[in-house]
Amino acid sequence: MFAIKPNRTIRTGLFLTALAWFTFTFYEFTNGVLHHIHPDPDNPVWTYLVLQETGGCVGLGLRTAGGLVAVIASMFYLIKRDLSEPEALMALRMIVIFEASYWLSFLFSIIPSDFTRLTVMTVENNIPVTVQAIVLPIVLVMLFLNLSPKKAATGGVKWGLISGTVYILVIWLNNACNWIVDVVPLQGSEIMGVKGLEYLILYPANLFSFALTVFGLLLLTLYAAYFSKKSIGKRDFTTINLRTVGVIVTALGLYFDIIYVMYLFLGPVGGWGIWYAWFTGHNLDLWLMALPFIGLPLLFQKRVQPSNSS
Repeated sequence: MFAIKPNRTIRTGLFLTALAWFTFTFYEFTNGVLHHIHPDPDNPVWTYLVLQETGGCVGLGLRTAGGLVAVIASMFYLIKRDLSEPEALMALRMIVIFEASYWLSFLFSIIPSDFTRLTVMTVENNIPVTVQAIVLPIVLVMLFLNLSPKKAATGGVKWGLISGTVYILVIWLNNACNWIVDVVPLQGSEIMGVKGLEYLILYPANLFSFALTVFGLLLLTLYAAYFSKKSIGKRDFTTINLRTVGVIVTALGLYFDIIYVMYLFLGPVGGWGIWYAWFTGHNLDLWLMALPFIGLPLLFQKRVQPSNSS
């Protein structure tokens, strides 16, 4: 299952990506604990969990633990002290279950009343959060169960591909929905300070960012789904086209790089709005800017030809 021996560039890229993931998540977790959790003895426990960001902070803590496991495992690969297959599977399973728990913690962020009408919070919050808090944990748990050494490698390949595709879908929903509510008038738009269509028409930089987010990420999601469907029956990871994986991973990372660099050089074009507040202040996936560290080396990884035994 782990017959591919990564070269030095891939080992380094894997470590740098894991380090970026852990560092960013640890910072967000620490910031959340220090500034967003304020117990109120006058309120019942459920309000402490639901009405504050407690659930999200707990989830970030679990993701931080998964990131630490990823850093330690990738460090072994970096110094060429490769883990055995059982050890690698154990580390991977720990990362997956921590990540599933992180996404499950977003259940506390769903606002049931906003499903009864189309509001800003329905599109910005409920739609993406429902998918990421229900669908993503389910596929990650299935991946966890299929990474058992006693099961065929095909199960790990299948659910790994499905999980990766759902990840990109969630990223598209989170970012696209935040852009859409900033330009499309909905119930509650006035309170949220929605900009309207002129936010795109008058500012080409915003139009480019909107198109790259809503349509570019959608195309990447569809392409990932197409690739996963073609590869889902592969017997092990050695038979998957890693160059295509590199294209998808690099493209996803470059999306975050491009949008963030635009913000650094241009600032909040047209004024501060929901989109800029989301991307720069609330987006917990900005660590994905480091994905090209691993994606680019995969573009040059030679495909392993499995030997045919007669």
